[in-house]
Amino acid sequence: MERNSAFTGGDEREVEGKTWHQLDEAGLAEALRTDPRGGLAPEEAQRRLAEIGVNELQEKQGEPPLKLLLHQFKDFMVLVLVGAVIISGLLGEMLDALTIIAIILINGILGFFQEYRAERSLRALKELSAPHAKVIRGGSLDTVPARSLVPGDIVMLESGDRIPADLRFIDCQQLAVDESALTGESVPVVKEPHMLTAADLPLGDRKNCGYLGTMVTRGTAKGIVTTTGMKTEMGKIADLIQQTEEAETPLQRRLEQLGKILIVISILLTVMVVVAGVLHGQPLYGMFLAGVSLAVAAIPEGLPAIVTIALALGVQRMIRRRAIVRKLPSVETLGCASVICSDKTGTLTQNQMTVTRLWLGGRRIDVTGEGYDPTGQLKEAGRTVEAKGDAAIRRLAQVAALCNNAELARGEKDEDAKKRKPGKEDTVPETADWRVKGDPTEGALLVLASKTGHSRASLDTLYRREKEYPFDPDRKRMSVLVSHQGGQLLMTKGAPDLLVEHCEYVLWDNQITPFTATLRQKVLQANEAMAKDALRVLGFAYRDLKSHEVCETNEQAERGLVFVGLVGMIDPPRKEVHEAIVKCRQAGIKTVMITGDHGLTAEAIAKSIGIMQRDGRVVTGSELSVMSDEQLDRISDEVSVYARVSPEHKLRIVQSLQRNGHVVAMTGDGVNDAPAVKAADIGIAMGITGTDVTKEASALVLADDNFATIVAAVEEGRGIYENIRKFIRYLLASNVGEIMTMFLAMMMGFPLPLVPIQILWVNLVTDGLPAMALGVDQAESDLMRQKPRSSRENIFARRLGWKIISRGLLIGLCTLGAFVLTLREGSGDAASLVHAQTVAFATLVMAQLIHVFDCRSSRSIFHRRLLENRFLVLAVLSSLVLMVAVLYVEPLQPVFKTVPLGFRDWALVTVAAGIPTFFMGIGSVLGTSKPKKGSKISYGKAAAQPTRPLSR
Repeated sequence: MERNSAFTGGDEREVEGKTWHQLDEAGLAEALRTDPRGGLAPEEAQRRLAEIGVNELQEKQGEPPLKLLLHQFKDFMVLVLVGAVIISGLLGEMLDALTIIAIILINGILGFFQEYRAERSLRALKELSAPHAKVIRGGSLDTVPARSLVPGDIVMLESGDRIPADLRFIDCQQLAVDESALTGESVPVVKEPHMLTAADLPLGDRKNCGYLGTMVTRGTAKGIVTTTGMKTEMGKIADLIQQTEEAETPLQRRLEQLGKILIVISILLTVMVVVAGVLHGQPLYGMFLAGVSLAVAAIPEGLPAIVTIALALGVQRMIRRRAIVRKLPSVETLGCASVICSDKTGTLTQNQMTVTRLWLGGRRIDVTGEGYDPTGQLKEAGRTVEAKGDAAIRRLAQVAALCNNAELARGEKDEDAKKRKPGKEDTVPETADWRVKGDPTEGALLVLASKTGHSRASLDTLYRREKEYPFDPDRKRMSVLVSHQGGQLLMTKGAPDLLVEHCEYVLWDNQITPFTATLRQKVLQANEAMAKDALRVLGFAYRDLKSHEVCETNEQAERGLVFVGLVGMIDPPRKEVHEAIVKCRQAGIKTVMITGDHGLTAEAIAKSIGIMQRDGRVVTGSELSVMSDEQLDRISDEVSVYARVSPEHKLRIVQSLQRNGHVVAMTGDGVNDAPAVKAADIGIAMGITGTDVTKEASALVLADDNFATIVAAVEEGRGIYENIRKFIRYLLASNVGEIMTMFLAMMMGFPLPLVPIQILWVNLVTDGLPAMALGVDQAESDLMRQKPRSSRENIFARRLGWKIISRGLLIGLCTLGAFVLTLREGSGDAASLVHAQTVAFATLVMAQLIHVFDCRSSRSIFHRRLLENRFLVLAVLSSLVLMVAVLYVEPLQPVFKTVPLGFRDWALVTVAAGIPTFFMGIGSVLGTSKPKKGSKISYGKAAAQPTRPLSR
């Protein structure tokens, strides 16, 4: 930090080559120009506030609502539709023009409201800031607004306080801070005031620092404010959220491509018709109108509206599956997700510390049960252990329950749960109504004691606490002195490697035995083995005090102890996660764990739930810090677990996977996840445990915090995209049929087979209703056994372009054929032309309505049950009824230029309309259109090979 006359404190510049956690109290006071005892003078605090600015997160200036609304009309497809409005106006088709204008306005308004609600991340982030802070200024303690804090202020903290700025602790008394929202650490971090020598420490390892927005769960502390506002770690995250650009979804890119293709086709058709007509001696103006009518037929003006409707209906289905969509275009992005990056704590795990193993005198005892629900059993070698008859278990349970400051209670575990109304599809776990007040580790010990039949309530009737020797970072243990009818007991828990040094005896085979070097080594070996299994291990000991013994200090109390045993606990995986990850692998989706926890813990969880395979790799935050982006890109496809990472690391990981060609879904719940969630192709937030910041930065919120819901959402997303392809196939094939009918007729010198009002009717009725029904079509059975589509895949990929052109060409030829046959049989007058045009109109409509059933399958009409989609059946029947009305209701005949058709006409119409679909369907059955089998999953560049090829 520079030292000049003007104070410039509060940033991360080095002070004599050191950062805040490397300075002692004197160095801090000198660098920040403050008095650790008396604090800043009020006048100096005001001067610094005026110079540095208020301690709050600055919100990026958003776009004015009017500008945001106008922005909705810059999309290329919208510009294409504007062109269609102009063309329709030139043709005098005002109804068509007004319909297209309505579509443009509806889409623009929907997009405006989505974006207007989307950018609230910083408002939620600011709510994490403490409204007031206790600060020493001018030698006296005062409470001031947190926004008025400045670097150099001396802040006092106690249990339940939210830390109001980034600070360096100079005094701590049994201090523990919940930093899970910032670092991802699953348990509160014990803090200490001593300086640390290492320079490049992750946030989670800076034990002498506190950060804005984190919560004090235990103890008291004094700290010196080092950074405020946007320079804090929380401010850096806020800045990342502002700077991170949201990725354009594959659907948006595909529709833009489609719009460009359609406008080029329209221009080419218009030019060709005009030139051909003029060369044949036709009037220029008349040929221009004919060419423009073809251009109108080429543009599916209903496409944006149908896409929006399909997405909206998909959103409703996803809500029923517990996934809430915040941004419509992101729905289909899930369908091409190739990597899901998931936070560990609370996402893959239950976020409830649980005791799973005991070690007592050489015996391994496994503990069953989930979370904080005190229901479970103790099993040794598969046999249930009767805890009440086992002296070692009984003594360990007493120490666990009495050497403890937490409380276990029933009731809703969070405010979201209180507000949630039960429904038919709610699946709230039984553990949801058990919660812990206090340290999660101590809560897990209370649950263990209850499982052995020694609840806190029952023990409090027998033992009375006399004195506590609180946990100390140097001692790494806690003791309590209790009295009972027979005398006094000292009960101690702490780090096993340090606790054994204070033990002279051990409880072995339910007998108190001298703690020999051999037995001591067995305890340490058991501790190491449990730690390798990613268990957090605590040792337990006790001793009977003599009646005349006085224990004023912990040194006097914690000696000559009897070692009881070890307890191993872990934040267990959600039980649905393993199956969900297997489904992801079958669908060609790689799951990557990104967590702030230690590497061994993360690796053990990843192996247990199937994320980490034999060729998987673990990378830590310290390794990431020294990697260049190029180095990260080379290994990111091989990494299964990222441990001990910071918010910047998470963002880099997502961006690296995107550079490698992946479509990335990022799940998270804490503030530390928000920048990466926003940068991902699809950001997914936890609805129950997630912070408001992450929810507002996300595109999808899981209402049940269940990782398995992501798999359901992926399936829904894939289905939605395939449905969009289905109705694009239907709409464009139908339009190609219309274009070829009219284009070939003009090129061959025939009269127009369709009049403009008939083209308008087909576009609005025959195209629209069935296309909407395709938007809710059921997915094909093998949808989740196919590899993810590439994010660069053209919307016409996988033979879709060929299907559109071939079916459309056949529809056009058959329609033109029916028109020509009928025209030649007529007398050549105006009435016979109207009759032929009516036959062509009916043939075109029928051909499209038959073709819509073919669009339901990637193979042919014969591979799906015809009546499976009842909405499609109703839409087709509705279109048929409307067509019959146009033909046979006399007031409508002059409007649509139609005449009634006879039995012979309908026979011709039926045969001509059925040829395109059934001809191509038979070819598919014979093997001409069968998809390739044996597709293998690939995770992208340098991807790990799949465990097996996909079955079809």
